[in-house]
Amino acid sequence: MGQDDEIKTMNEEAAINAAFQDILDIYLASQHRKKVELITKAFNFARQAHKGVRRHSGEPYIMHPLAVARIVCAEIGLGSTSICAALLHDVVEDTDYTVEDIRNLFGEKIAMIVDGLTKISGGVFGMQASEQAENFKKLLLTMSEDIRVILIKIADRLHNMRTLEFMPVNKQYKIAGETLYIYAPIAYRLGLSKIKTELENLSFRYEHPEEYAKIEKKIEKTQQERDVLYSEFTTPICQSLEKMGCKFYIIGRVKSPYSIWNKMQKKHVAFEDIYDILAVRIIFTPKDIEDENNECFKIYNAITRIYDAHPDRLRDWLNKPRANGYRALHATFMSKRGEWIEVQIRSERMNEVAEQGIAAHWKYKNQGEADSSEGQLDNWLHTIKEILDDPQPNALDFLDTIKLNLFATEIFVFTPKGEIKTMPQNCTALDLAYSIHTFLGNHCIGAKVNHRLVSLNHVLNSGDQVEILTSNSQHVDASWLTFVTTAKARTKIQAALRRQKRILQRDGEELLAQFLEKEELGNYSNNIEKIWKQHNLDSREQLLEAIGSGSIVLGSDDKDALLGNKKFRFPSFSFFSRSKSNKPTAEPERFDTVDRKRPLNITDDTLHSSYIIADCCKPIPGDDILGYYDENNRIVIHKRKCPIADTLKSSHGDRILAANWDTHRTLHFQVPIMVKGIDGIGVLNEITTIIYQELGIGIQKMTIESKDGIFEGTIWVNVHDVEEVRKICDTLKKVKNIQTIARID
Repeated sequence: MGQDDEIKTMNEEAAINAAFQDILDIYLASQHRKKVELITKAFNFARQAHKGVRRHSGEPYIMHPLAVARIVCAEIGLGSTSICAALLHDVVEDTDYTVEDIRNLFGEKIAMIVDGLTKISGGVFGMQASEQAENFKKLLLTMSEDIRVILIKIADRLHNMRTLEFMPVNKQYKIAGETLYIYAPIAYRLGLSKIKTELENLSFRYEHPEEYAKIEKKIEKTQQERDVLYSEFTTPICQSLEKMGCKFYIIGRVKSPYSIWNKMQKKHVAFEDIYDILAVRIIFTPKDIEDENNECFKIYNAITRIYDAHPDRLRDWLNKPRANGYRALHATFMSKRGEWIEVQIRSERMNEVAEQGIAAHWKYKNQGEADSSEGQLDNWLHTIKEILDDPQPNALDFLDTIKLNLFATEIFVFTPKGEIKTMPQNCTALDLAYSIHTFLGNHCIGAKVNHRLVSLNHVLNSGDQVEILTSNSQHVDASWLTFVTTAKARTKIQAALRRQKRILQRDGEELLAQFLEKEELGNYSNNIEKIWKQHNLDSREQLLEAIGSGSIVLGSDDKDALLGNKKFRFPSFSFFSRSKSNKPTAEPERFDTVDRKRPLNITDDTLHSSYIIADCCKPIPGDDILGYYDENNRIVIHKRKCPIADTLKSSHGDRILAANWDTHRTLHFQVPIMVKGIDGIGVLNEITTIIYQELGIGIQKMTIESKDGIFEGTIWVNVHDVEEVRKICDTLKKVKNIQTIARID
């Protein structure tokens, strides 16, 4: 080893020791029991196990477990068991040590958590299933026994996101998409709002780097203006609260880049039209912990004497906390500048719970203080267990079902006896029936909402009193899946449909056997295959189900088909268009011929000949894109923000490819643009004149409707790329009567 190598090794050893000492210092300053010896033992064991291994960044691998342990301790607030498990979380996966070794050295609890954090291969989903979905299922199974498993996994994911720059671009898309799809919602559900926000921002930064940079620049550019607004708004509030004798501090909260971008996408507005970028947070020390709710309202009343409050924007999360335990009073006030500003009022304890989530619940519970959100967390974990007891056979369905149970704004409904039920916003009467009992859901025929008869798909509102109506003759119908919104309802409906399908297939098998015996035909697999192809079905199971349900009655046509008296006609599908000369285009590029480490280069020549443009999002040159190779070994191009692509990144991340445009405006793409504004003489003519004559862009078709002085419509334009779409939108925004203009995704 040369002198330079020795110096490098010494510097790395010093950095490792300093990182571990930092964890110990944070841990010793906490209120946890001081098990320094156990943590040191775990550190030394992990250090030895990972010796000589390096990360993609080039640093020693042990720096990753140390970073995860620091997040667990400092940012989530967990104790020695979690710190040890964090230090050891990759040992079983990446070294020759086993879970049994961990159990013998560190005990059952740490071993169980490490086992839950260890990735596995194969599993119940089958060969074609997503390994990520299977890993996630195991994670949830262990989480239902000990919530610390998922908390450490979130810390692990956070550090991976913080160091994502060292990964290949296609891996960045996979990991960022998976994070946004699953881990950020889980962090939110567990009350880790700060971590959830960072996960979202990091995902946004790597999936849409240009958009992220633009928004960051605009936030920075408008910072001075916000500082003046913040100072003017908070100064009189501080003076008022000081007169009241409040012990408090006020901080400004700037909306995150991801939240701003997300709102821009959903509302079809520009950055300049987002008016709630600034919010004010008041955090106070209560004079009496039992009276902290009333103190929140006293502060609110003090502010109403200074500013006018928005009558529809008071959010009381004090008496009815969110499902993740979040408690605060939110109100919106009109500043002297004529801008609405949200104010969040919290006690110190409420703020700690908002930042550290479930870990803070444990802290106060251990101190003997009641915590109403414990029951809500238990209910959520119980729902997760129910989903795992009856898992989806398809990996994507499983992930979607779990995700349904993560992000939801709560409403409160009442039973006929006056009991309160917490449900997600936009839930239906059928969702409520399943939340009470599976039998009620399976046999639900409707409901009475506020004593008025409604259908199964009636959407409930907060404050509704609901009585579920049932009938023993009612059976689960597949159409129910189109309107239920909760994970439990979807899972139970799918389970009932699978049971019904098995019964129909069993009946169909008996009828098929009787038919073949009657016609003196062999019950051979090739004979059965001929029959299901005769009916243009895709499988033996589909045939049996159709026979069992009575939608297919076997007869002479089937006998003729088996005897060869009738020719088969197989359905055919064309995936690729043909050129005007009727010559087929080039065969699409196959995944097995692609260098996965290099981004795909999408050119004018290869766009339609080598790749498939996804129908779900229809990307055009200039959109942030990625490639996905499907089961047919063909590469499909999606927008990176496409919901289908989000699901694919989470469930089949190893099939994701980086992709870049290299087009030169030789092709046209049809893009719909939504326009809305105040109706008037000549507005439509002005719009078409600008697009046709001023910009020289063709219009494919238009649909415009006018009602009560407001017009709204869609214009399909033929453009080369995103830049031309932006040019159309920017130019039309200057038209006096146009209020909103945006591309429709």
